[in-house]
Amino acid sequence: MAPSKGGPQRARSPELGRRLLLAVVLGLLVYAGLALWADLDGLGAALRAIPWWAPVTACGLSLLNYLVRFPRWQRYLSLTGSEVRGWTSLRIYLAGLSLTVSPGKVGEAMKSWLLRAEDGTPIARSAPIVLAERLTDLLGFLVLIALTSTAADHAWISGAALALTGALLVLVSSRRAARRLALMVATLPVVGSLAGKLEESLEASRTLLSPKELPLATLLATAGWFLECVACWLLARSVLPPGSGYVEGLALADVTYAFALSAVAGAVVVIAPGGLGVTEGLLTGLLESGYRAAGLASGAVRGTALSVTLVTRLCTLWFAMGVGLLALRWHRHASNSRGAAQPQGEGQ
Repeated sequence: MAPSKGGPQRARSPELGRRLLLAVVLGLLVYAGLALWADLDGLGAALRAIPWWAPVTACGLSLLNYLVRFPRWQRYLSLTGSEVRGWTSLRIYLAGLSLTVSPGKVGEAMKSWLLRAEDGTPIARSAPIVLAERLTDLLGFLVLIALTSTAADHAWISGAALALTGALLVLVSSRRAARRLALMVATLPVVGSLAGKLEESLEASRTLLSPKELPLATLLATAGWFLECVACWLLARSVLPPGSGYVEGLALADVTYAFALSAVAGAVVVIAPGGLGVTEGLLTGLLESGYRAAGLASGAVRGTALSVTLVTRLCTLWFAMGVGLLALRWHRHASNSRGAAQPQGEGQ
């Protein structure tokens, strides 16, 4: 299949704009509701107490997270037969972050359209990369939870995520189950014609999530997401008075557990775009418990916890969207420049 440079990117621009606008409006509504739930004055004071260096460092750690997980993406491209490498691969990988705020992050499947436009890789073969990334991300978070958990209060969340991940892995690894699913889809109206592509996608997923590939992919996910846990921890500690001695409940392990568990909860509730509302609510509650254990004045606990949650999400979820949009613009510019130079080269 010949690649069609830039076609899908331009054709999907209005749809991308609508999705981004919807995500921003939904995010504003969620955060407005959380702000009304908390003490507005306390929230404002807590936000002002966060030093400038903390969000900057948190954004840097988030960017490092993307780079740590980039080799996994490149490995998956190699396994699916794509020839995209180097800066082009990095641009497409980062561009997928522009739709991070989508149910189950399925919007990142836009990378498949960009790949097809670049080298003709069939979407049915590249789309499973998004599934493999999400599953290994979930496994990475579950590893972090297992390493830092000291109580079973929220075990059902990680249990549900583990069960969902296990069920999908079983489906992907079993050729018989995949074949039965494809045959079932083939009997359905409208979508029946997609049964062949579904079977191709499941076959590609089987390669990406094989026992040989799963350990390294999960390790990269664990290391990458731990960096964002550290970002949350730095933000949580930055609002405490210097030399206050508040340590209990805000150790790195405690905040890592809170961040990872809230991320898993947002992933389990797949209808919540980017985990909006679910992740913020649980993370705020867990940070509240940490600040109480640290001895923070009760009147400042909720506002402080919510302010840290909001800034953490700004430096992770929304920062990712911003990076994705910049990368998408970068990729379009590179594709247009290459397309404009091509006729000149052909005429020489």
